[in-house]
Amino acid sequence: MIPAFIARWFVPAPDSAVADDLRRGKSPWTDSVHLLWSLWIFITPMFDNGLRGYTLTWLLFTLASYPVFLLLFAKLRLASRRSAHLYAWGMAVLCFALLRWYPSGLSYFVYACVMLSHCDRRSFRNYVLQVLAVNIIYVVLAWQIGFPTALLVIMPVTVFVICIIVTVEQLHKEKDAALSLSHDEVRRLAATAERERIGRDLHDLLGHTLSLITLKLELSRKLFDRDVEAARREVEEAEKVARHALAEVRSAVTGIRATDLAAELASARLLLESSRVHLEYNAPSIDMPAEIERGLSLLLREAVTNIARHAAASCVQIELRREHAAVCMQVSDNGRGGIAADGNGISGMRERVRALGGTLEVQSPLGGGTQLRVVVPVPVLRLVEPPRAPPAATPAQTSSGYPAA
Repeated sequence: MIPAFIARWFVPAPDSAVADDLRRGKSPWTDSVHLLWSLWIFITPMFDNGLRGYTLTWLLFTLASYPVFLLLFAKLRLASRRSAHLYAWGMAVLCFALLRWYPSGLSYFVYACVMLSHCDRRSFRNYVLQVLAVNIIYVVLAWQIGFPTALLVIMPVTVFVICIIVTVEQLHKEKDAALSLSHDEVRRLAATAERERIGRDLHDLLGHTLSLITLKLELSRKLFDRDVEAARREVEEAEKVARHALAEVRSAVTGIRATDLAAELASARLLLESSRVHLEYNAPSIDMPAEIERGLSLLLREAVTNIARHAAASCVQIELRREHAAVCMQVSDNGRGGIAADGNGISGMRERVRALGGTLEVQSPLGGGTQLRVVVPVPVLRLVEPPRAPPAATPAQTSSGYPAA
C-alpha cells in the first residue's frame, strides 16, 4: 500500500515541467543538471569566515535537510504549474528554519528564488513580488541573527541577477517552442490546403470524364450484337478519354510538390516577422522534380535561419525564377554582411547545392548585406507545362459531350 501511494505521489501532473519535457521529446532528467549548483552546500564550509566549517552539527543538518531539499525539487518539477510555487516556498522555509545554525542552507534560499521562475507566471508582477518577499524575509532574519553586512547585500543582489538571467532564458525557450509549433502549423495548413485543391481539381476533372466513359461503354455493349465495328470504335474512344483523364490527373497532382516550398516560404515569413524583419518574395508556379524542390526548401530554411540569427537585417527579399533550363533562387538581406569565409552553415549549403548539380554564389560586402544565389539545373521538359487538349469529338458524341442516343 505504501509503495503504491509513493508511486502515485510522483506521477507528473499534466501541466508539470516533467510532462512538458516528455511532450517535447526531452528526458525528464535533463533539468536535474541544475542540482549541480547544490554542491555549494558542501563547498561553503571550506571558507570558514564565520560559517563554522565542517563540524558534526553541519554534517547532521546536511543529512537531515538535503534529502528534504531533493524531495522538494522533485515535487516542484512534478507538480502542476499552479501549485509548484508552494514547493519553492518550501525550500525557502527550509533555509529560514535552519539559518541560525546552518549557513550552508543559503543554497536552499537561492534555489527557492530561482525555481519560482519555473512556476506559473501568468502574472509577472506576482512572480516579482514573491521573489521580493522571499528576499525581505531573508534580510530580516539574517540581520536578527547577526550575519555580516556583506551577506545581507550580496545574497539578494546575486539572487536577483540570477533570477533575471533565468527568466530571460525561460522566455526565449518558450518563444522558440511557440515559434516551432507555429512553423509546424503553417506547414500542416499548407499541406491541407494543397490536398483540398487537388480534391477539387480531381472532382472537376473526373466527374464529367468518368460519366462519358461509362456512357460510351454502355453504348458499346448495346452495339456489340448489332454492329461490332461501331462497338469497337466506342471502346477505342473510351480508351482515349481515359488516357486523357489520366494525363489530366497527373497534371493536377503535380502541384502537390510545391507544398514543401510554399510551406517553407510561409514559415520564413513567420520566422522573420517574429524577429521584426520585413520579407518580400515572389512565388511563381514552377514545375520541378520533387527532390530539387525539397533541396531548395532546405536551402531556404537554412538561409532564413541564418538571417534571423546573425544578419541583423530589417528587410529580406526572396526571388524564385526560371533561367533557361534551370531554377534560380536568390535570397538577399540588408544586414551587416561581411561573410569573408564559409562557416558551417554556408559549407553545408554548398554541399547540398553540389548534390543537386547546381551552383551557389555568396556576395557579402561588409555593411552591405548578403546575397545568396542558387542555380539548379532542371530538364527543359519539366519546366514547360504540356498543352491540355480536349478529347477529340466523335460522330457518336453530341456537342454536349455525351453520346447520342
